[in-house]
Amino acid sequence: MLEKVIKEHNFQESALLEILHKAQEIYGYLGKDLLMDISQSLNLPPSHVYGVATFYSLFKLTEPGEHVVTGCLGTACYVKGVEEILQAIEREFKVKRGETTPDRKLSFFVTRCIGACAMAPNMVVDDEVIGKATKEMVLEKIKLALGGVKRETS
Repeated sequence: MLEKVIKEHNFQESALLEILHKAQEIYGYLGKDLLMDISQSLNLPPSHVYGVATFYSLFKLTEPGEHVVTGCLGTACYVKGVEEILQAIEREFKVKRGETTPDRKLSFFVTRCIGACAMAPNMVVDDEVIGKATKEMVLEKIKLALGGVKRETS
């Protein structure tokens, strides 16, 4: 399937970003073997392909867990207190930024900006953006995603 995409782009180096996007869409992440295949197909040095894949935070180089949480570290989110939310996730789920829990249920990432600065601080849980996030709402959302039961609120 990826080979078809590469052919559609005529094996052009200028299509590297689009090809990396499509590869991640197909496989879920950009593993070492996949990056090497892309490097060979486009006749690019592996270091160049790896450099592009690591420059953009949206690319995942390891297989993510069943559920993915991403925190925005853009200026607006940082100023509005996203760091407190990130630390709460690390404590509650015993997972560090950029890592996945040993049971592969939860991956925790950070990114520089998700483009919703007016709603800062922003978190993303399984592709759902949570604007004006609080640590309580984010922890609750993650627990629900992991199969927890929502607590009654009064």
